[in-house]
Amino acid sequence: MAANDFLADAVFERYRDFIYQESGITFTPANRSILESRLKEQLRSKGIESAEKYFALIRCDKEELKAFLDSITTNLTRFFRNQPHFDALQNHVIPELLKIKRSSGNNAIRVWSAGCSTGEEPYTIAMLLTEILPPGWKFDILASDISLKCLMSAKEGLYTESKIDGVPPNFLAKYFDKVEGGYRIKADIQSKVKFDYHNLKHDSGQRGLDIVFCRNVIIYFDEAAQAAVINRFWDAMAPKSFLFIGHSESLFGMNTKFEFVKTEWATLYRKST
Repeated sequence: MAANDFLADAVFERYRDFIYQESGITFTPANRSILESRLKEQLRSKGIESAEKYFALIRCDKEELKAFLDSITTNLTRFFRNQPHFDALQNHVIPELLKIKRSSGNNAIRVWSAGCSTGEEPYTIAMLLTEILPPGWKFDILASDISLKCLMSAKEGLYTESKIDGVPPNFLAKYFDKVEGGYRIKADIQSKVKFDYHNLKHDSGQRGLDIVFCRNVIIYFDEAAQAAVINRFWDAMAPKSFLFIGHSESLFGMNTKFEFVKTEWATLYRKST
């Protein structure tokens, strides 16, 4: 089969429309090669001969659809990725939330790490909140992803030497155990993070969240899907809460109620109703 025979234009368009319908992820002609590469891997693993046959499978098999969506997502992450965001969390967001919550007698902070990949982001947040919250304060973190494979890895909490690059030495000593094959997140930090499958195309059902991290995710969506995701975040968040998106992402020009916040450390967004 010639390379250009693998995915005819009409079949590519069916995949593109179906992926968008199911996940909000957009494939354009410019990144068509990524879809073709991931699709070939799925066909090989299943022993299926053609893209058309596989398309018929994912349309009727929800578990295979999840596996396929898993295969086409990009999972690039690391501990303390984009340090200025965590500086802003520590020096701006948490002090603001402490003032807000003290006035209402609420001593709990709720966080969502959306698109958590293999867990480095939510575990970073958990370590940081453990360090900086005053005695008596509680927090919990929901971490979600569309990749079941990534979620399984995140729940295990085991990271190779190369994966813990960027973790400050004092955090490494305090919050990780050295084990065969690398380092494992300590159980008390793991207990603060609940991992769950979630497709951002749908409402999470969460409400009253104080902080949402969704970094380097909406960049894969078109404008309509981006706006839908951001508005669902609005619905999930508390009246005074904060949203972090990727440094290359922006809500500029989007029909959203979030306020832009520029701090000394990083830019973020606030829900202030």
